[in-house]
Amino acid sequence: MEAVAEKKALKGGEFLIEETSAEDVFIPEEFSEEQKMMAAATQDFIDMEINPITERIESMEEGVMSGLMDKAGELGLLGVNVPEEYGGLGMSFNTGMLIADIMAAAGSFSTAYGAHTGIGTLPILYYGTEEQKSKYLPRLASGEWKACYCLTEPDAGSDANSGKTKAKLSDDGKHYVINGQKMWISNAGFADLLIIFAKIDDDKKLSAFIAERTWDGITMNDEEKKLGIKGSSTRQVFFNDLKVPVENMLSERENGFKIAVNVLNVGRIKLGAGCINGCKDVASKSTQYANERKQFGVSISSFGAIKQKLANMATKTYATESASYRAGQDIEDLIAKLQDEGLSPSDAKLKGVEQFAIECAMIKIHGSEVLDFCVDEGVQVYGGMGFSEEAPMARAYRDARITRIYEGTNEINRMLLVGMMFKKAMKGEIDLLGPAMAVGQELTGVPSFESPDLSAPLAKEKTLIKNLKKAVLMAAGKAAEKFGPKLDHEQEVLMNLADMLTEVYVAESTILRTEKLMASYGSEGSELYQNMMRLYLYEAVTKIKNAGDEAVACFAEGDELRVLLMGMKRFTKMDPINTKVLRHSIADVMIEENKFPYSLYK
Repeated sequence: MEAVAEKKALKGGEFLIEETSAEDVFIPEEFSEEQKMMAAATQDFIDMEINPITERIESMEEGVMSGLMDKAGELGLLGVNVPEEYGGLGMSFNTGMLIADIMAAAGSFSTAYGAHTGIGTLPILYYGTEEQKSKYLPRLASGEWKACYCLTEPDAGSDANSGKTKAKLSDDGKHYVINGQKMWISNAGFADLLIIFAKIDDDKKLSAFIAERTWDGITMNDEEKKLGIKGSSTRQVFFNDLKVPVENMLSERENGFKIAVNVLNVGRIKLGAGCINGCKDVASKSTQYANERKQFGVSISSFGAIKQKLANMATKTYATESASYRAGQDIEDLIAKLQDEGLSPSDAKLKGVEQFAIECAMIKIHGSEVLDFCVDEGVQVYGGMGFSEEAPMARAYRDARITRIYEGTNEINRMLLVGMMFKKAMKGEIDLLGPAMAVGQELTGVPSFESPDLSAPLAKEKTLIKNLKKAVLMAAGKAAEKFGPKLDHEQEVLMNLADMLTEVYVAESTILRTEKLMASYGSEGSELYQNMMRLYLYEAVTKIKNAGDEAVACFAEGDELRVLLMGMKRFTKMDPINTKVLRHSIADVMIEENKFPYSLYK
């Protein structure tokens, strides 16, 4: 496990009420040489093994995907986070995110990879007995066996605990007999191991089991015909009197739903990070095409409308990357701390991720929506060619769409993260009430006309972040006051609040990363990053104000509404900036280098 520097530790969600120092956040420029080598090796794997056979993958040629998984296993890529004693590399949580990030450009393979290394392997790593870990993890880490995760059912998607698959203890007490149906199961077509969720008898909660493909009682439908990620295996799976030995229950009876939730937290943050290199790839290809494509006698990259698109792709990607690795290292630091305090590695990982479940959901939402933005703009840059299957944008566009659906839809994640924030407050884990009341008093009090000290680096931007946090606290506090326990049913308000929270976290992460880069590269050497940060902040402020205005208008009226809207305007006030100049400056770097504007690993 990589060493981590001592720093101020915040709890999950506490970013809203505490100021974070740049020294206390991790940025991807700080990855070690070993981590960068892993990233470069992963990119080489994509370039050499995946890109040359894209058409074979997409046509689902027999054995191709399974063979690629074998090769990834030989390189150690399937066991990045599996401890060395079980055949893995035993690397850190943030390193696992880094590899997921690079895999984002691998199209359908990235889905197979993520399903195997994440939801297929982690339930055993985190919840398995020593016997289960010793038996299965080495096979999964090496690629000898591939895994899938059988949770979703025809009538149980977001409400996973309503699944109807049943397990019944056999008369001799040696097996659980499982009957039921699962759907949308990634890797099902070639998986050797299945993580199955079912309810025992009349239990209210799910239990989890490990099954092997060779056992009698497992059948499957043909491969699903999907909008995107066409090369990944997705099938319905049926269990007909499947006998699972009692020793293959994962964890305790009725602990399946907890397993599903905690493993999905890991999946969410890795999915968010697992969009980054896809965004970079699309931005690079769009830049190259814009440089090559001539209209009116010049390259279309010289047009302001194209520069706007290229700059926006780079800026949003920079922001997602900043937030992802900040959160990933916070999780890794907490895992290390918990292990030092005596927790087992598995328990420490579970508690570390669980503590930052809010951030995991935010990264999933933001990363997937930035990827969708980039591929959509990529199609537009390519114009008519973007709509052709002969160009790379069509597949990228189709493949990206799933990211807003799996690991919990973005709508579900929005509502969950706000609910988790309020639950932490009610449990006394973080103090939202005090800061929210202080904002209310500030709103109705006499405004201070003292000018803040803006001499420190990015002081103006940090002051703005403080005010944006007040905007969130004001809206969230008033919503909680108005609706009380019924706030859970106000989905539109919850989604607005989630957007505000997410934009604050991502914008702050981007500012803190830029501050660190300014210290390392100097003001002139970090100009690109400063421009992307300021452009992102400008757009984040606009989003926060719009979401805040919409939220408070859902529950306030008359004078109260006017006061809240006035407060929203006050807390989101930002000096005008010349976004055209910023975008042109960012795009010009891309056009000159003919790719995404900076490189971390190669």
